Amino acid sequence: MFSARWQIDARFGHKQTVLDLMRKWESEIGSQVGVADLKFQIMTGSIGAREATVESHHQVESLVQLEEFFARIGKIDAHAKWGKEIEPYVVSGTSLWQIFRIVE
Repeated sequence: MFSARWQIDARFGHKQTVLDLMRKWESEIGSQVGVADLKFQIMTGSIGAREATVESHHQVESLVQLEEFFARIGKIDAHAKWGKEIEPYVVSGTSLWQIFRIVE
């Protein structure tokens, strides 16, 4: 099992807007690709992390499941539109995917 983590940093003063847009993605786009089945979570920096950091976690059984998820969202026009909508509120160059193996 893996945790796929996507991280971005909000521009100063725009963290709430980024969080609102992440929730919009979850309900309007993520819902189309079964994000609820991936134990989707949104987190933000608190202690020992940048306060501006916003991170989404997706739990997947396999890397194949993650690749299928990427393929499905890539076909949704609203996903590309959402990316353009959130871009002004994100620090350029901070987008980062990390994949962690969950040890049980």
